[in-house]
Amino acid sequence: QVQLVESGGGLVQAGGSLRLSCAASGRTDSIDVMGWFRQAPGKEREFVVGVSWSTGKTNARDSVKGRFTISRDNAKNTVSLQMNSLKPEDTAVYYCAARRGKVVSFTPTFYNYWGQGTQVTVSS
Repeated sequence: QVQLVESGGGLVQAGGSLRLSCAASGRTDSIDVMGWFRQAPGKEREFVVGVSWSTGKTNARDSVKGRFTISRDNAKNTVSLQMNSLKPEDTAVYYCAARRGKVVSFTPTFYNYWGQGTQVTVSS
């Protein structure tokens, strides 16, 4: 099993920045991809950005490209999400996720482990 614990999040004005972190523990040797999803009220959970531990490849949804950056620390088994130029439409609960496969997938059901979620609110 793998446990994921998120930190960060909060309230910020539009145009501001926030940083989220996710620490993995347990059988971390069994996972390859870590990433972030988000879910706004009344909407489906959607992929934001992810990274493969083994290849370093990243993938991101178009709406966050150029604004959000994912980074990894292999030694600490953590990934961080730096979010800049935040917009009100970025408001959601952000979830850290991990999967055993090597493809940075957009599909939530492909991910095996999930964090508890952290709220990000961007005011206009």
